[in-house]
Amino acid sequence: MPFAHAARELGWLTGAVVRRQVAERLTEAAGAAYVAEQTAAVEALEQRPTPEAAGPAVLQVSADGAMISLVGKQWVEVKTLAIGTIVRETDGTVRARDLSYFSRRAEHTAFRRLALVETYRRGVGTALVVVAVMDGADWLQRFIDFHRPDAIRVLDFPHAVEYLTRAGHEASGAGTAATSAWIARQTHTLKHAGPDPVLAALRALPVGEHRDTALSYLEPRLAHLQYPAFRAAGYPIGSGIVESANKVVVEDRLKGSGMHWAPQSVDPMLALRTVVCADRWEEAWPQISARLRAADRARRQQRRQRATDRRAARAAAAQSDQPPATIAPDTAAPLLVTISPATKTPPPLPKTVVNGRPTKTHPWNRRFLHHRPSSPAEN
Repeated sequence: MPFAHAARELGWLTGAVVRRQVAERLTEAAGAAYVAEQTAAVEALEQRPTPEAAGPAVLQVSADGAMISLVGKQWVEVKTLAIGTIVRETDGTVRARDLSYFSRRAEHTAFRRLALVETYRRGVGTALVVVAVMDGADWLQRFIDFHRPDAIRVLDFPHAVEYLTRAGHEASGAGTAATSAWIARQTHTLKHAGPDPVLAALRALPVGEHRDTALSYLEPRLAHLQYPAFRAAGYPIGSGIVESANKVVVEDRLKGSGMHWAPQSVDPMLALRTVVCADRWEEAWPQISARLRAADRARRQQRRQRATDRRAARAAAAQSDQPPATIAPDTAAPLLVTISPATKTPPPLPKTVVNGRPTKTHPWNRRFLHHRPSSPAEN
């Protein structure tokens, strides 16, 4: 929740009075500590990999991006990874459970590297089957190539239907009964019979921009459109877990009305949101608090070291503060001689109080500003 709201809630629940600025500072410090913890974990895995945890039988991996506003109304993309264990309910429905997330404001190469901390934790490399349900963006395919090259790749079903919908609207007009019937028929066919009849129906449409775009997008991804086979195997065909993550993890907190974030504040907030939304606070908080305590100890040590250095510098300066050596006159240059001024006794200070009364030299009688006589021009 927003910082001011959180401060009020804390005051109502505990009686502790916390200002909004304090809530913001402490929250972002905790988030930054978790970002540092996860980054350090990635670096450790890259240098000395440890045995990866055993993954489940079927794991879904989906990733996508969402836009947020920075200070100055600059829009940037936040990338989010969602991972869930696939289970089949008693009614035959396939669902993703035990969801977890990883979010960063980063370009795709850095994102896929940093996401290793979450894919490793969830056993993406050791799961029996990994189903990557995403749209067809190139950076998403490279993401899967990096983390699990043999994953079963599924084009998000609603994403494929969007291309069919635009092609149908272009051919028959948006909102007509004929268009709605054509879209419904192709959607059903794609899910239950596969892509071949649907692609044939697309080719039969009049040539148009959206029709050609749909064909050029769907035809190269034929292997990702085998929805009847995916459903029969119990695999998901929709990337709803990351769509909801974009809303719950990112937009509900970072895309509120009038919110514009400083760049350095985004990743700490995202790190905390992924912990809270996945209900992993008991696991993550000990890591966060340990890093915060270590940082506090390091700051105290630095302050002590700086104080020690200052004392040593003052002691060295005091030891080197010797009277200047007397310079003997140069016999070769008789005009340059050293003249020692005669010692003079300073005159006595004037009295400021006589017989209990301040004199003219008392500070009370001194003028704060010296007045100069006015010139004729000023008169």
